[in-house]
Amino acid sequence: MTHDRPEDVVDATRRTRLAAERTYLAWWRSALAAFAVSIGVGKVVPELTTGTSVVYEVVGAGYALLGIAFMGYGYRRQHVTERALAAGRFAPFDNRAALAFTLAGVVLGVATLLAILV
Repeated sequence: MTHDRPEDVVDATRRTRLAAERTYLAWWRSALAAFAVSIGVGKVVPELTTGTSVVYEVVGAGYALLGIAFMGYGYRRQHVTERALAAGRFAPFDNRAALAFTLAGVVLGVATLLAILV
């Protein structure tokens, strides 16, 4: 099936832009979730436990930094995607960003595990 009609192309562009908008909002949701975890780990949990709260505060700060990174990268990704769409190109997800977010998640997951076990 070919898309010979101009309205098919316009409709596909609209769908792509709406998908990009949903992806941008997903970056925001991820950031807000990281902020919520940050407050929970860095402020709420230390209030409920005995002993030093420094480990929890450091891990909580790490989640806050991850949330900030999600917001910043989400904005950048939206900008790059919109420019590519305007030029009729595709902007793939950067493998370096994927690796950085994966490593941050692994480090924070291990730090959370250690904070719980110690």
